[in-house]
Amino acid sequence: MTSSRIRVANAPVSWGALEIEGFNQKPLPYDVVLDEIAETGYAGTELGDWGFMPTDPDALRDELERRGLALIGAFVPVLLRDPSTLQAGTEHALRVARLLAAVVPESDRGTQRITAPFIVIADDNVTDPGRTLHAGRITPEMALPDDEWAGYAGRAEAVARAVREETGLRSVFHPHSAGWVETPAETDRFLAETDSEMLGIVFDTGHYLFGAGDEGPSVVEAMDRWADRIWYIHFKDNDRELARRSREEGWDYLQALRAGIFSELGQGGVDFRAVIGWLDEHGYDGWAVVEQDILPGLGTPKESARRNREFLASLGI
Repeated sequence: MTSSRIRVANAPVSWGALEIEGFNQKPLPYDVVLDEIAETGYAGTELGDWGFMPTDPDALRDELERRGLALIGAFVPVLLRDPSTLQAGTEHALRVARLLAAVVPESDRGTQRITAPFIVIADDNVTDPGRTLHAGRITPEMALPDDEWAGYAGRAEAVARAVREETGLRSVFHPHSAGWVETPAETDRFLAETDSEMLGIVFDTGHYLFGAGDEGPSVVEAMDRWADRIWYIHFKDNDRELARRSREEGWDYLQALRAGIFSELGQGGVDFRAVIGWLDEHGYDGWAVVEQDILPGLGTPKESARRNREFLASLGI
């Protein structure tokens, strides 16, 4: 493991900075979050919600360089089921992509192991009441109607294509709890409906395990299944006992977050030693982003970030 080329980042969501309806307050200013990401041993960060960090490229580049942090990606939610939102969603993705491309100019990519950041396209999660209520226990009957899949996937691909054509950046789609692509079967269908050259996925170990449940394929089995489409990875753990309680007691997604469904790394059901081994065996030479999704004001972000980094160091990265 000591020869691993995986680089480790964190993201503002681990500090409770996330855009969910009713929870869009930011518990800490961006400079504190960046300080703590650097102080706890990470080499990169995602952007966070638009406006959380500076949106002027020179100012943002300065903030990152002062802390020795790389900018590696940005999460862009789009209400993909609704065709009327595609233009606004594309414009938002392009605005974010232009910022990322300006902060990490093409001339710098490929030097000193600097890679182009990813646009992480996601559903506008936690907006559909049924999907929010049943996160972690989605049944086939709750999936998108068969006649909607092509349009849904096509809109995600259209955003990715616009980003690639204007900025050269690649996009990955994020299967995610409380969105319309959560389960292994839904991810299979989404990938079958999209161009494998235009759109990959970010494989989020914790969201995968929560969505797959105890009966689904293991994390590594899923990685084998989607190996060619995994371009980017989020390291997240999932407390299996809390996941079972959420299913048995009918928690919605926000209840699960409040309870700490995404535990510190090594405290849940994800076999990170096997995940890192898989990535190394497959020649993965990118970023692993630690994400411990919490709601604003909850948890111990800096302390958790430090323990998560120490856990990964004990596994050789």
